[in-house]
Amino acid sequence: MEKIKFMLDTEESVEFYVLEQTKLGGNQYILVTDAEEGDGEALILKETPECSGQTESIYEIVSDDTELSAVAAVFENLIEDIELS
Repeated sequence: MEKIKFMLDTEESVEFYVLEQTKLGGNQYILVTDAEEGDGEALILKETPECSGQTESIYEIVSDDTELSAVAAVFENLIEDIELS
């Protein structure tokens, strides 16, 4: 499983494992977790539009409930043994 380092606004970094990625409505999303195996905390991150054409992407946590539900449903279909709640 690929592990990516994310730089926070505070100049600290955090690493997440990427479970899956998808594109929906022209937006790029990734599903990440803090645990390589077992139950871990999962986040759905959305690539910000200003990243187009850059070598590094900027992601933000999806917080809109409608958008989060739609993207979570896509990830649940892509990964059969996962349930996002």
